[in-house]
Amino acid sequence: MSHTFVFFGIVGSGKGTQVKLLMDFLKGKDGADCVYVSPGHEYRRLAENNDFTGSLIKGPLLRGELLPGVMTDAIVTNIFMNSLDDKKNLIMDGYPRAVSQAISFESMMKFYKRDNVKIIYIELSKEESVKRLQLRSRPDDTKEGIETRFREYEENVLPAMNYYKDKYEIFHIKGEQSIEDVHKDILKALGF
Repeated sequence: MSHTFVFFGIVGSGKGTQVKLLMDFLKGKDGADCVYVSPGHEYRRLAENNDFTGSLIKGPLLRGELLPGVMTDAIVTNIFMNSLDDKKNLIMDGYPRAVSQAISFESMMKFYKRDNVKIIYIELSKEESVKRLQLRSRPDDTKEGIETRFREYEENVLPAMNYYKDKYEIFHIKGEQSIEDVHKDILKALGF
């Protein structure tokens, strides 16, 4: 049986690291491939292109602003159409980031007959998040970019997750512990 996991967490909560660990675990467990969807990763890749779209993405990305929801939905849909099948696990990282995207994702899951969606919410304080961000070096990790992403998270991302409260199971994971312990807690919560 294929699994569908959606990761939520404030910037710096270690979502990307935990996604990779879960993907490795699932690959070792049943050998099934994972479709990994990260619109942020795709936007950063697009921003590197010296084309019109890339030039329009660069500014908002560096400032930590959300890009148009319809564009993000298109990126996600494109990945699904090209990569998803009923035998592959699906792991979402950084999507949905707004209630409108949460609604789109829900309808996509119905279309793809994936009704066993599990939400993994890595909880982390803003203070710890800032500490962690100061240790990495992504170009969008400026003081202003981080502040904007915190605001976007509170105003858009948390409401998107809360949209699923009565629809999907949400697992709250304490993010202020070691990477290994967060991973163990995720596996335990998911029943692995």
